[in-house]
Amino acid sequence: MLKIWGRTNSTNVKKALWTADELGLGYEHITAGGAYGLVDTPEFRALNPNGLVPVLEDDGFVLWESNVIVRYLAAKYGSGTLWIDDAAKRADAEKWMDWASTTLAAPFRDIIWHLVRLPEDKRDPAILEQGIAAVAKALEIPEKHLSSQQWLSGDQFGIGDITPGIFIYAWHELPIDRPQLPNIAAWYERLKQRPAYRKSVMTPLT
Repeated sequence: MLKIWGRTNSTNVKKALWTADELGLGYEHITAGGAYGLVDTPEFRALNPNGLVPVLEDDGFVLWESNVIVRYLAAKYGSGTLWIDDAAKRADAEKWMDWASTTLAAPFRDIIWHLVRLPEDKRDPAILEQGIAAVAKALEIPEKHLSSQQWLSGDQFGIGDITPGIFIYAWHELPIDRPQLPNIAAWYERLKQRPAYRKSVMTPLT
């Protein structure tokens, strides 16, 4: 059975959990990281010397880095569903995974920390507003892309929707002022129809 280490309020851990659930895989979830600790133990560092989550173990094979875990699970277990055989079409979908990690992650971190995680007296409204503005500007790119197709991955839901789809949950559910992005809003509504998304992504934002 698969094992996935990580805490459920982590964006990166949600990628692994959502992918496994989307594929209907059985797995053992081991809560780790943040307030749950465990990541500094010698046993965990033997799995991931970075001391970060998520970590995946599949029949003795250990893997870390969340986007790579998504790709691995899709390649091994997602033939005909998440995995796209055509190399060009697959790369066209996968670019959204890395785009979200490099473009959305940092400003989203500012939003979460200065709206949810920091004590109120430690929050900086200026940093929060900068984060919201940066994410809103970045989302103009997938907004345009989604004007001609239903999914970032192409005609069907795929791995390209997973990483940005997790950020989109927080973007719509946090109490912030958002610009009108109708194509992204419609995409989010389609994501919410997926049972695995509701189970693994739509969890309390803490």
